[in-house]
This record gives sequence, C-alpha cells and structure tokens, in this order.
Amino acid sequence: MKIFLLLSVFLLVVVLTNGQSLDELRKKKEKTNEQIKYTTKLLEEAKKSEKQTLNKYKILNRQIELRTNLITGINSEVGVLGEFIDQNVWLVGSLNADLEELKKEYANMILFAQKNQTNYSKILFVLSANSFNQAYKRIMYLKQYTEYRKKQSELIQWIRDLVQVKVGRLQQQRTEKETLLQAKKREADQLNKEKKQQGKNLATLQQKQKDIEKKLRKQQKIDTQLSHEIQQIIDEEVNKAKKSGKTGFEMTPEQKLVSGQFEQNKRRIPWPVDRGVITDHFGIHEHPVLKNIQVKNNGVDISTAQGTNARSVFAGEVSRVFVVSGGNYAVIIRHGKYLSVYSNLVNVQVKSGDKVSVKQTIGTIGTDGDDDKTVLKFQIWNENVKLNPEDWIAR
Repeated sequence: MKIFLLLSVFLLVVVLTNGQSLDELRKKKEKTNEQIKYTTKLLEEAKKSEKQTLNKYKILNRQIELRTNLITGINSEVGVLGEFIDQNVWLVGSLNADLEELKKEYANMILFAQKNQTNYSKILFVLSANSFNQAYKRIMYLKQYTEYRKKQSELIQWIRDLVQVKVGRLQQQRTEKETLLQAKKREADQLNKEKKQQGKNLATLQQKQKDIEKKLRKQQKIDTQLSHEIQQIIDEEVNKAKKSGKTGFEMTPEQKLVSGQFEQNKRRIPWPVDRGVITDHFGIHEHPVLKNIQVKNNGVDISTAQGTNARSVFAGEVSRVFVVSGGNYAVIIRHGKYLSVYSNLVNVQVKSGDKVSVKQTIGTIGTDGDDDKTVLKFQIWNENVKLNPEDWIAR
C-alpha cells in the first residue's frame, strides 16, 4: 500500500516539476530580461548626449522598476525550486526506505523457497494433492508465486532506477537554485548602481525646475488640444445617433463587428510600436521631479528608438489627422465605438477616411532634440470614456 501511495506522490511531483508555475515564472523572467535589454539600449543611446533630461530619468526609473520585478521573479523561482528540492529529498528518502523493505521481503521469500525445496519438490507438492481440483489450485499457486517473485524483482529494479533519476534531478535543481542566487546577487548589485545614478540624476534635474515647469505647461497645452479634437469626434457621432433616436456612437454593421472584435482582443491588442517601453503611465500621479505637482495622462507615453514608426493597433478607419500646436501631428483611428489616438508623429502616411489594418504604419514618431527623446503618446477611448491602454495591449 505504501508503494502505491509513493507512486501517486511521485506522479504529483512530476506534474509540479513540469507544471505551469515554474514555466510561467521563467517566461516572465525572459520577457523582463528582454525589456531590460531594450531600456539599457535606450539609456546607452541617451548617454551619447551629456544633457541630463527628464526622459532619460524616466527611462532609468523604468529600468529600476523592471530590475526590481526581475529580482522579485527570481525570488519566486528560488522558492519554487526550494519546494521541489524538499519534495525530492523526501521522495528519495521514502523510496530508499521502501527499497530496503522490499529487498528484505524478497530475501525472506527466497530463503523460504530454498528451505521448502529441501523437503519436497514442486512436482511432489502437486502430486501429493488429494484431488484433481486441489492439484490444479497448487499449480496455479506455484505459477502466481513465481510471477509475484518476478514482479517483486522488477519492482525493486524500477525503484532503484527511479531513485537514481530523482537524485540526478535533485542535484540539477540544487545547481539551478545556486545559479539563480548568483544571478540575484548580480541584479541586486546592478540595481544599487542604478539607484545611485537615479539620485544623481534627480538632483541635477531639480536644479532645472523652471525649465521643466515650462515644458510641462507646453505639454498640458498639447494635451488640451488633443482632448478637444477627440471630444469633437465624440460630439459628432453622438449627434448622428440622436438624429436616429439612438444613444452613443452611430455605427454601421461593419463598425459594430470591428467594435466587438476590439473588445474580444482586450489584453491581446498589439503595441503601437514594434519595440518600446512605457515611461509614463495612465491617470493622475506625482510628477517624477517637481515636488507637490500632479500630472494627468489620458494614455501612456512609450519611449522608443529614434526613427521608429507608429502603427495602428487594430483595423479601423482614420477619423482625424491634424497638427497639434508645438507637438507635431496626431492621428485618431476609429474602431467601432473605440478610438485609438497617436500623437507626436511626423511623416504621417494616412489621411482622414483611410481604412487601416492592424500593425499598419501610420507615421514616424517625432524626436525632440532638446530633450533627447522619441516618445509616442498613445490613448484608447471607449466613446467618451478614457481607458488605460495597459489594460488592452498585449503583455
């Protein structure tokens, strides 16, 4: 009974070892490492200029956030491996105990057979039966006894092999754990360096407070104009619907289909750039440098490499292409009742009324030479409701 219980535990451990917990942690770690590589690339590009800019500081902040997440993930991975090691240590010990028990049982069985074989042979054992039926039963008993001995021998060998496999896996897991702990130390050392650099950058930027405030007012003006254009589209669509006695956006059957598909792809919608990192999140939050100042972002800011193209996140129709005062071009694409907004573009390749497909290039993201930044400001609206793009784009 104990053997079968152990076999069940063994199968459970195998499922756990190959299960989704560790795989998910490793996939997440791999993705975070890729993001760190990209932010490192952006920082290295930014280092070519000696200017200390707010965007460079934001990229470094994102780098620190990613590395902190990486260390947290490594800790989780170490924890899972630790559980697997404990399980395998217990399993190896239990299997060895069962192996000894089986070997003793098998040895006693052989000893018993040898002792009894000196008193009578198997043939005499059968021939001494009182009836044909009893003789048949003795033959079946001898056959089952032989098969049982064979199975016992096979089971002993199977457990021996299993112990070797689990010991090998145990050693591998201990090596993996040690490698992870070393990686964690390297990441922690790098994180400390980045935090020191973060403090230096912050001190430098705080000396440029007036310049940062001026740029903040400029960006707020751009955001206001962008919101005005979006509101115009919303008002136009609502007025169309009112004439038909409906509420919300007036939609054709095709637009309703696109709208439904957009909703179904929540958290799977592609990014509006091929590669980039979010350096400013959705909603109201503290300014990273200016004290007691809150900033509001109707979408997200995505920092990327110079010359990167912006692309449509979903199939739709271009509703607006317009110049934002001091902020290059903006493009608004309608996906049924949803709107996706892309601003800070140059070399726009679409016009109002154009049908666009998913990942179609709509323009190049502008680079601000003064601030050394290439940032796409990206928004998603559900009619007149602002949505957090990070809830919609793929992770």
